[in-house]
Amino acid sequence: MSVKPEAASALFAGPFALATLSAPEGPAFPAIVTPDAQVLALRPALDDPGLTVRGLLDQWDAVLPRLTALAEDDTLARTPLADLHVHAPVEPRQVFQSGANYRQHVIDLHVAHRAPGDERPEAERRAEAAEIMDRRAAEDLPYVFIGLPSAITGPYDDVVLPDWAEKPDWELELTAVIGRPAHRVSVEQALAHVAGYTIANDLTDRATVFRRDMPQIGTDWLRSKNAPGFTPLGPWIVPATSIAHPDDLRLTLKLNGETMQDESTKDMIFNVARMVSYASQTARLLPGDLVLTGSPAGNGMHWGRLLRDGDVMDGSITGLGAQRTRCVTEATS
Repeated sequence: MSVKPEAASALFAGPFALATLSAPEGPAFPAIVTPDAQVLALRPALDDPGLTVRGLLDQWDAVLPRLTALAEDDTLARTPLADLHVHAPVEPRQVFQSGANYRQHVIDLHVAHRAPGDERPEAERRAEAAEIMDRRAAEDLPYVFIGLPSAITGPYDDVVLPDWAEKPDWELELTAVIGRPAHRVSVEQALAHVAGYTIANDLTDRATVFRRDMPQIGTDWLRSKNAPGFTPLGPWIVPATSIAHPDDLRLTLKLNGETMQDESTKDMIFNVARMVSYASQTARLLPGDLVLTGSPAGNGMHWGRLLRDGDVMDGSITGLGAQRTRCVTEATS
């Protein structure tokens, strides 16, 4: 799917963003996209025939000034974005996903995922969840787990709902893209390792989140979150220099035109810097890696309406653009 020309007036914040694009039937290539929906292919511009967006991120500190200069050079030939296919902007080595990071979202999930036999009033269960969130914040205990790069798909590609997924749900998330290796970095240092930001929709099959057969083990993130295409990503990576306040951005997800999620990143229990720092205390974050920062209230479990064939999701985050994905059921033979 291509970006429609009428949507080109305000693609993102700042002078440029990074994208991975392709012409019809052609190979994917890294590019600069400007806010007026024009494209500059970077392999010829930088004289590097094998260049990828991840390759750019591997040398982010050195290449950022060159990209800025290219974006400002109006003598260079550009291609209309509408003529091109938009892919996920980067192929990461690692995907770090933040769980239970929006206060109201977690309270809603706590109520929706009532344990069998728990007949307490909803108000009591909400109060319990709020107390848990307050304790987590006070004890400074983020929750991070690992996703699979193979779950990533483009921002306008169809999402295939597996035939085994009984309760597929949406989760729009602000995503930090790493641009400098990070290991055991402090909260104060963390944002210096972020090259930019993008949008992810972290789809989840709610029916398979918890292993009822093995409650001591708990969650099954492989099954519930990592089907092929369950992480629509993009459309762009907007440089961090263009996003002054990542902890005050608006996330909005519409399902078939109806607003389901509409919240600020202010509702995060742990901000972007804390999530990046926390993940780096265990793992070595590499250029191109993704740190998903959690999803706000308003998922399908809250509304009692899960994804089904033909649904269209429109997700947007302030300054980062918008993605549109259509759900299709898995073809069975």
